Amino acid sequence: MANSFSSSAAAAGGKRPASAAAVKPPKKVITKDDATEAKNMRGIMRPLPVSEALSKFPGGGPEISRAGAIKIVWAYIKGQGLQNPANKREILCDEKLKNLFAGRDKIGMMEITGLLNPHFIKTK
Repeated sequence: MANSFSSSAAAAGGKRPASAAAVKPPKKVITKDDATEAKNMRGIMRPLPVSEALSKFPGGGPEISRAGAIKIVWAYIKGQGLQNPANKREILCDEKLKNLFAGRDKIGMMEITGLLNPHFIKTK
């Protein structure tokens, strides 16, 4: 009786045939640079087409990532000294920033991302 049990277990799929194991596709070799580039091209790091106002902004271009746009806007704000000295969370807009931020004279630092969203053109 023990022989019939062990033979039925082997027949039920105890081992795969050699031909099924040899069907695996070859692995693609991924370098560290490829992995870093793929990681940088996801989410907010992926360049997107932007509006004319954002592309003409200093440091802008026809395609900018969301993180890159925030970075150039902050660099401009700090370079021009546009933060309110009494309240550092408030930005006093000049003409270039007014073009980006719908003509507003003052914005809060937490509003920058929301005000930049309309400048990214949806591709899908």
